[in-house]
Amino acid sequence: MQTSAVLARDPANRPRKRSWRPVLMGAPLVALLLALLVYPVGQLLLQSVHHATGFNLGEYRRLFATPVYLDVLVITLKISLWTTFFSVLCAYPVAYLISSLHGKRKNALLFWVLLSFWTSFLVRTFAWVVLLGRNGVINDFLMAVGVIHQPLNLLYNFGAVILGMVHALMPLAVLTMLSVMENIDRNLPRAAATLGARPGTAFWKIYFPLSMPGVAAAALMVFVTAIGFFITPALLGGRHQTMITQLIIDQVLQALNWGFAGAISVLLLVVVLIVFLVYDKLVGLSTMTGGEARARPSSLGNWPRRVGDAVLAVLAVLTDRLVDCLPKRRRAGAAVPGQSRFTWGVVILLLLFLSAPTFLMIPLSFDAASGLTWPPHGFSLQWYHQMLRSPLWMQSIARSFIVGTCTALLSMLIGTPAAFLLARGKLRGKSLMLAFVMAPIVVPRMILAVGLFYFYAHIGLVGTSLGLVLGHTVVAVPYVVITMMAVLRNYDVRLDQAAQSLGARPSATLRFVTFPILAAGLMSSFLFAFATSFDELTIALFSSGGLSTTLPKQFWDTITMEISPVIAAVSTCLFLFTASLIWVAARLHRRSVAR
Repeated sequence: MQTSAVLARDPANRPRKRSWRPVLMGAPLVALLLALLVYPVGQLLLQSVHHATGFNLGEYRRLFATPVYLDVLVITLKISLWTTFFSVLCAYPVAYLISSLHGKRKNALLFWVLLSFWTSFLVRTFAWVVLLGRNGVINDFLMAVGVIHQPLNLLYNFGAVILGMVHALMPLAVLTMLSVMENIDRNLPRAAATLGARPGTAFWKIYFPLSMPGVAAAALMVFVTAIGFFITPALLGGRHQTMITQLIIDQVLQALNWGFAGAISVLLLVVVLIVFLVYDKLVGLSTMTGGEARARPSSLGNWPRRVGDAVLAVLAVLTDRLVDCLPKRRRAGAAVPGQSRFTWGVVILLLLFLSAPTFLMIPLSFDAASGLTWPPHGFSLQWYHQMLRSPLWMQSIARSFIVGTCTALLSMLIGTPAAFLLARGKLRGKSLMLAFVMAPIVVPRMILAVGLFYFYAHIGLVGTSLGLVLGHTVVAVPYVVITMMAVLRNYDVRLDQAAQSLGARPSATLRFVTFPILAAGLMSSFLFAFATSFDELTIALFSSGGLSTTLPKQFWDTITMEISPVIAAVSTCLFLFTASLIWVAARLHRRSVAR
């Protein structure tokens, strides 16, 4: 009897229960993505070839026969590539310095990056409208100091679009690279220095190659986000900076041509998939969740590596000669890896670039005048009173809070078990599962939004909060999975094993051991999902109907119709809310670490 009881408790004698556990953990996420990503996007893409008369490629012939559409694709790629280059270039020193710091200084710099990252795209883009306008801050300052005698045309051109998009996407590049740089052993450049390597050589030949997976991941994330962007080009660009996503919006909302919108979506999706395939071929998708880059043999031979080594050698020599030109005191400071005065100066200027436009909204929100001009004239709370008395603004704020909270909870319930399965489970095809989870990131947001709109129109979910919650969950759940996988990689599983060896059941172990230790990661995932939903415009642009809009949708409608100081008041409230959200998250994280 005792032997049979021991055998009954042996996990090896319960294969049926264990075999179904991975299915139960991953099934909700798979079902969500199949129902609200694969099917709607597939239906949209099918519209491009399926007509009442049957299979027809007429929409594609029209797409490739008209030079205008190909020109828009070229403009889209041009803007996306330049945005990616400048975003990664500016983000690298910020991530490099933050990864070398500890304690309060690191938290302070990270706070400003997170504040810019979580501040609404609409708020940041509108700030550039005020800065670059003919009566804006920059023109007013240049005229005041006598540099110019009439306002410059700083808006509605290619430079304004690149400036606004780099400002919007640079924080994403910083955070992506930071996750890799924090795992690089800083003793390696120091060891190279002790063996006689100069500072430039130690950086370019030792540290920089180790940080390349983070650079590649940041470039991929920025490019994919930029190619599906429409907020900044629509507000800061002119007709010569029209991007392909704006064509999709016009075809759906104005022309009601679903077939041609599907053809444009196919073209956009093919470009993104090619970029992801190249990235996976060179680096591997696992780097996007904190994994290590996989060495892959190149079909081109060794010459790409030789060219790269030659470029790094030239940069190392140039950097060492630049250091030699510095005074001895500054040269000694430059020898400290990652914390030279020059690096600090560059990073402070870049953080000012990220923060200053948003801070500009605060004094303008108290302007007594009726126009958004600089400097403000007098002090008044009239715009805050007007915002609070407006049913449109208050209803949109309330709806965004409700949708954001429900989205965060649903994303946590679906994404956390999937993260446990991918991080700890032993199942075949884990890389395919990870690629499927990341599909909402791969598919441009505009294609997903139009597909959901077409799907919701047939099942009656357009204009409902449930439709928004489900759509936002699709785009938020990959970030929950990625965040939790990164947290679980640093979790000591021996704590769970110790609890189970003392007689704790798996459910009790999760409740009293695993979840309390992972509380900071769980809270970060919740806030990430909430912020993703709270700032989401693309899906809301199509799926929220009538007067029942979210805050970003109401913000967008107001900006496109008029430039009102009420927008500055709303921007200030959003900025302060975001700052308090980050402060609470930091407090909870420090409390969990203290435990």
